[in-house]
Amino acid sequence: MAEIVSFPDAARAEEGGLLTRSLRDGVLWLVLDNPPANVLSIALLEALMEDLEMAGAEPDVRVVVIASTGNVFSAGHDLKELTAHRADEDQGAGFFEKTFRLAADLMLKITHLPKPVIAEIDGLATAAGCQLVASCDLAICTDSSTFCTPGVNIGLFCSTPMVAVSRAAHRKQAMEMLLTGETIDASTAKDFGLVNRIVPKQYLAQVVSKYAAVIASKSPLALKIGKEAFNRQLELPAEAAYDYTARVMVENMLTQDAQEGIAAFLGKRKPEWKGE
Repeated sequence: MAEIVSFPDAARAEEGGLLTRSLRDGVLWLVLDNPPANVLSIALLEALMEDLEMAGAEPDVRVVVIASTGNVFSAGHDLKELTAHRADEDQGAGFFEKTFRLAADLMLKITHLPKPVIAEIDGLATAAGCQLVASCDLAICTDSSTFCTPGVNIGLFCSTPMVAVSRAAHRKQAMEMLLTGETIDASTAKDFGLVNRIVPKQYLAQVVSKYAAVIASKSPLALKIGKEAFNRQLELPAEAAYDYTARVMVENMLTQDAQEGIAAFLGKRKPEWKGE
């Protein structure tokens, strides 16, 4: 049985709020529920930030899955919400800054979260919605899913989504998305590097659950160490990256989980992780 996580707003989520949450076997499911387009309004961005913050500190959460309801994973920022603030005294500049800064903080929160985050995509992921997909550690989508960074079509280049997309996709392919604003299908998104796997719609939840369960069975400390090291070494030249990761390996070897894991492997038994 799924257990509702005791996060703030859980009651509102059950009543059909912007975000629903459930915890099953160490996997926290955060489901965008802001129909019809699951736009990333200020309220939804704040809800995601709060839940991810708590997930990072909650030992029972091993893996996070970000999914959605409906036919759109996320259409990105709420353009109606943004446009409404053009009537502000500063023509909306303050609200725009708050929105884009909050979205950037959310993407960085996913990157720095000490637990793996999987995006489950069924439908369109566009603009900041595509940015959300690109920011996750893994992404699994249906064969009917589509992706785009269409800001250029409305005179608003997808500059903040570009940060995540350009780090997930290859350089020229990221530029193709950003410069044309055209929609790409799931197969192209996989070729570009935005998603890991494409599955038929009826198997999406099953495949994502399997990935999450496999990852959740690993040492939580090893996952934390590995995710941090992966992201840090990407920013370093190769020689410095090897120096850094060698130090990480030494520190990892000295943990109780590494000792337990190696002993279990040699003893042909299942390890008992302590997260230490």
